[in-house]
Amino acid sequence: MKQITVVKVGGNELDDPAFLTELTEAVAAFAGPLVLVHGGGKEITAALAQTGVPNEFIAGLRVTSPEAMAVMQQVVCGTINQRVVASLVRVGVRALGLSGLDLGLLRCVPHRPDGINLGRVGLITLVDATALHGMLTQGWVPTFAPVALGLDDGLSYNVNADMVAQAVAGALAPSELVFVSNVPGVILDGEVAPVLDQAAVEQAIARGAISGGMIPKVRAALDALAAGATQVRITNLAGFASGGTRFFAS
Repeated sequence: MKQITVVKVGGNELDDPAFLTELTEAVAAFAGPLVLVHGGGKEITAALAQTGVPNEFIAGLRVTSPEAMAVMQQVVCGTINQRVVASLVRVGVRALGLSGLDLGLLRCVPHRPDGINLGRVGLITLVDATALHGMLTQGWVPTFAPVALGLDDGLSYNVNADMVAQAVAGALAPSELVFVSNVPGVILDGEVAPVLDQAAVEQAIARGAISGGMIPKVRAALDALAAGATQVRITNLAGFASGGTRFFAS
């Protein structure tokens, strides 16, 4: 099988019909096995507000009570995942809507950064790569909502979509992980940097050339390499196939 590409798309973009249409066309035109991971973003926030469930973030992660988990799961596994799958199937992509609960594809333990209790927030510990390889061999496109199955308690957990993509890419190595963003790549000196390694990223952050919202993006790229991805790209839909900034381990 060719190198597997794992694509992570943020939930904030997926409520935009024009973006979803462009994403669908890009996936349909892509040559090679592909896994898609999406987030939930502002649609989860809106649903929590509508139901009156508290919405709190700590260190960039959504605190997830059992009540928040029920809402989150309904939004990402139902509304968003099915919207994406339907759009892909409409143009002939053999997309399969999944979460980590299906077949126990993604198992996790509670994520407790610095000992902080975030509730039902998980950290992926196991990916069923054999099952995913089987799906890819069939020509299917596994399309993941960021929900995993608790390894010990059998409960559903909210998992950061970047972390899901990193874990899947690591399990399917050799793989490329593509973070689809709203920018064409990492801009340095007015141009998209074609290639960066960890040392170059740290130097650019230190001198302020990489700042603001791009910092967590490049950190996620480096984390993906550490998790086992062979290479990582940050790009926009225009560069979906091969553009953007490519990251390699130092």
